[in-house]
Amino acid sequence: MYPALAVAEKWLGAGGGEDPGPRPALLWLGTREGLEAEIVRRAGLPFTAIHAAGLHGVGWRRLPGNAWALVRGVFESLQVIRQFRPGVVLVTGGFLAAPAALAAWLLGVPVAVYLPDLEPGLALRAVGRIAARVMVTAEAAGRFFDPARVVVTGYPVRAGLVRATRAEAQRYFGLDPARRTILVTGGSRGARSLNRATLAALPEWLKDKQVIHLTGSLDWPEVEQARAALPDDQRAHYHALPFLHEMGLALAAADVVVSRAGASSLGEYPLFGLPAVLAPYPYAWRYQKVNADYLVARGAALRLDDADLPTRLAGAVQDLLADEARLAGMRAAARAAATPEAAEKIARELTALARAHR
Repeated sequence: MYPALAVAEKWLGAGGGEDPGPRPALLWLGTREGLEAEIVRRAGLPFTAIHAAGLHGVGWRRLPGNAWALVRGVFESLQVIRQFRPGVVLVTGGFLAAPAALAAWLLGVPVAVYLPDLEPGLALRAVGRIAARVMVTAEAAGRFFDPARVVVTGYPVRAGLVRATRAEAQRYFGLDPARRTILVTGGSRGARSLNRATLAALPEWLKDKQVIHLTGSLDWPEVEQARAALPDDQRAHYHALPFLHEMGLALAAADVVVSRAGASSLGEYPLFGLPAVLAPYPYAWRYQKVNADYLVARGAALRLDDADLPTRLAGAVQDLLADEARLAGMRAAARAAATPEAAEKIARELTALARAHR
């Protein structure tokens, strides 16, 4: 969702990366559940929901219902595309990619794929076969698609992230400039093992550091209760929130980030030159492990297995923050992996496809 928002922002704000004349139009197709509709509408974009569901690993009881949802999604997408008449359809993964892309292909509208992760899921592997262009975060991801249609763009990041400054972030959260800042984030729903390991580490971390903890919605009551039980002097340096729209401020404030290894770690952390401690979600097949290992291999991150979080997280972060030479090396390695022009590159590719179609 967030890479697509970054591209949409560039497409609308800069005419698809150039100045083609009339302001381009955009319609977001999304799912009916989760935070997607709220976040997209918050960005001021028109949103239409269609049906979609996964087929892989869902179990035979749910398979017929999910298959029917996908079929409905194709017919709904056909109707929307006929009405909106786009010059190009961009998909970035998820259950919705298949029905939206299939409908566009059936109607002769060019399909573009952006792959945020370093390995595609089943939906994007299938869609890649009918796509006119496949844009990838890093060269290693291109091996899954026809090389003639692959363009390496990097990971697109929203302009609002780039504008955030450390001084502004310290004011926003009420941080102590003399203390190192640890950012822990588990995504919009959260990561239970990561949240609980963080709560266990707080007594050690808060002795001389401060923590911004984005818990997600599921564990917020537990975290809120744990925060209330902290001594006053520690609670003052523990900033817990269930969700944060102004993510750029949290990234700008941090000296190290602790998180899962979703696709955003490939773009947002490098943009801020932010050393990372990554704990890949163990039930996401291998996507997150591949993402984490990509940054580890470049010297920009450390990887911890999920099972090791209770025993290793606190010490790993402490040791990293105590080693200034290592931190400096990781910052430099992270910055070297940044691709700040990715959204513009993708917007240019979309513009070219749309113009060729019309």
